Amino acid sequence: MKSAVETLNPTRVRLTVEVPFEELKESLDAAYKKINQQVTVKGFRKGKIPARVIDQRFGRGAVLEEAVNDALPKFYTEAVNEAELNVLGQPEVDITELKDNETLNFTAEVDVRPAIEIPDYSGIEVEVDAVEVSDEDVDKAVEELRERFASTSPVERAAEDGDVVTIDLQAKVDGEVLEDGVASGVSYTIGSGELLEGIDDAVKGLEAGGEATFTSELKGGSAAGKESEVTVKVTQVAKRELPELDDDFAQLASEFDTLEELKADSRKRLENMKQYDQATQAQERVLEKLLELVEVPVPEKLLADEIQTRKHNLVNHQLGQMGLDLAKYLEIQGKTEEEFDAETKAQAEKGIKTQFVLDELVNKEKLNVNQEELTEHLMRRAQSSGMSPDQFAQAVVEGGQVPMLVGEVARGKALAVVVEAATVKDTKGEIVDLSDEDEDEAESAEASDAPAEEKTEA
Repeated sequence: MKSAVETLNPTRVRLTVEVPFEELKESLDAAYKKINQQVTVKGFRKGKIPARVIDQRFGRGAVLEEAVNDALPKFYTEAVNEAELNVLGQPEVDITELKDNETLNFTAEVDVRPAIEIPDYSGIEVEVDAVEVSDEDVDKAVEELRERFASTSPVERAAEDGDVVTIDLQAKVDGEVLEDGVASGVSYTIGSGELLEGIDDAVKGLEAGGEATFTSELKGGSAAGKESEVTVKVTQVAKRELPELDDDFAQLASEFDTLEELKADSRKRLENMKQYDQATQAQERVLEKLLELVEVPVPEKLLADEIQTRKHNLVNHQLGQMGLDLAKYLEIQGKTEEEFDAETKAQAEKGIKTQFVLDELVNKEKLNVNQEELTEHLMRRAQSSGMSPDQFAQAVVEGGQVPMLVGEVARGKALAVVVEAATVKDTKGEIVDLSDEDEDEAESAEASDAPAEEKTEA
């Protein structure tokens, strides 16, 4: 077999392959054997039909077609390996010449990873938010904890803001009660905004036994997005009572003995959260600067496929779970379809460039992933997917996604190398030391821009 490579553009090549006919013998034998098992010829046992009879009855062309279909993937792979190409996606194959007992010639056009030159990135400088926790932040955190320990007690009066009402609901569309539009004993906090638009105004002022009707657009169910006439009946009004902010509350809501200790712990937790956010912000901004330094051509077909994958995931998974279609989603977001398409394309392009650049950095810096790093990453992914580590690991192995996870960890390490070399200052002009951070945030920043298929849960 002989092969040659022609570069069509920085991301696409054409392979020209010439195969001597004798190299097709194995595939021809397999083709005769396969046809033998599929056909019946009078006078011959199944599987024992001579090749000449198959040629006479079914045509030599059918045998050649079967043999070529069997052989092409092998010869294509050999040509790719011989040329040391890093191919992307499936090739477009064209058989240019097939002469029985003489030769098989074909071409294969395929996208390839572009050659990328990683420049000196040690001069990258970024600014991030300073870590600041105010007394108001601490008070808000403690108040949220206090809200969680609120109790309720029934009252005999009209419902007010902040009250918890128990309600029965009935939704009609075009005068017909929906099968999934009836609910009883629903607990709702007035002002929380957790149910239908308009329900707060409807129930405020009602006592137990009171009833009101209002119009609202349904958020989910069989009639999602449609205007509905909703009848709400209040069966109970309860007042929320917050515990006193004192040492007793601290002992109730935490492992601490005093309110001051609880507040000090809340402050520390908020500082840790802001430090994590700061580190993530640094990763994202360093990545942005790095991408600005590198020229990365993007294969057109790969980009088109990535855009389609992102749209599919949004429409069929995320929006589908919320009972929305794309048109309704765009209306809520206040975007036109053209704006959405432009944003999706930009995100897809950035994701592909990010992967290309970080993969090149992995090679340049000779970064490896050990078993401990892979296990830690698998545990984090399992937690975010809602699966147990064992279930997630099994799904990853069965889905052949181990190389994908290894790639995620390696790219996270590559980005961490760049961040370590960069200068990161906060808004106060202070140098931010991220040397104690591990690759968690780097993986998070890289994953946020990764191609859609890279983020698919196992």
